Amino acid sequence: MPSAAFRSPSRLRSVFLPLIGAALATGHAQSPSLTLTPATVESGSPELIRVEAPTDGSPEGEWLGRKLQFFRGPSSRAWFALAGVDVEAPAGPSSLKITAHQANGTRLDLSREVEIHPAHYKTGSLTVAPRFVEPGPDDQILIAAAIKAKEQAFATTAPDPLWSGSFIAPVSAPPTDSFGTRRMFNGKLASIHKGMDFRAGTGTPVLAGNAGKVVLAQLLYYEGNCVMVDHGQGLMSISMHLSRIDVKPGQVVAKGQRLGLSGATGRVTGPHLHWAIRWQGAMLDPAKLLRLDLQSLP
Repeated sequence: MPSAAFRSPSRLRSVFLPLIGAALATGHAQSPSLTLTPATVESGSPELIRVEAPTDGSPEGEWLGRKLQFFRGPSSRAWFALAGVDVEAPAGPSSLKITAHQANGTRLDLSREVEIHPAHYKTGSLTVAPRFVEPGPDDQILIAAAIKAKEQAFATTAPDPLWSGSFIAPVSAPPTDSFGTRRMFNGKLASIHKGMDFRAGTGTPVLAGNAGKVVLAQLLYYEGNCVMVDHGQGLMSISMHLSRIDVKPGQVVAKGQRLGLSGATGRVTGPHLHWAIRWQGAMLDPAKLLRLDLQSLP
């Protein structure tokens, strides 16, 4: 569980939104507030949502069709939810719906409109083996099996946060600015790059970005040797193209624990690590998650 006092880094701007007109039950109760960090919300952006209000139990919320799951800060002064906006979410207004139950039995509505700004991504071109662009019948069987394995992994998540503090980079290797790139494979637009690539040579140790539980550790068609770690409440990190896997499904891992070694398995042009962040089906920018200060929450 995250701990200590919350301090946003200077690069992340927070907006404090007083909510006017709420009748508070006690004379010393604080004014209810809602904070999003970072304050400028973009497609692909992870968001730390903070609710500070007199409540009787966890707030309830929904954003972009996904249920928000709140947890208490260590000092019990605020509730938090780690959420995000999918890389393919359209720009424009969105409805962030949050309700808090007060001790006197009334409901406090903290909902607001959140503007989603476009994130500007590049278009790249890669050449890979033809079977990864036009899979044959045998490969289609492997793809179907991989889809089933991923669906089973995504369906399992802990109800509470398993992570603690800020996330760390999974390898000691330089990253590339590749998240969100529209990718052309062998001249055909095939996908949006929904992860972060690191220039990690074969055999580089790949670490868990935070504490969690392994929900998948196996060879997949496009991803190669792949490890998925559930960090709780629908948040998962995914490490792809490994040359070796060192963990098993069901295994609890600590932040910084080795998951395997980087490699060039699956659909690749050479050795590297593809690291992805998924929250309830939304693919988030890993670089922005790494910049998010989760070390200290009040």
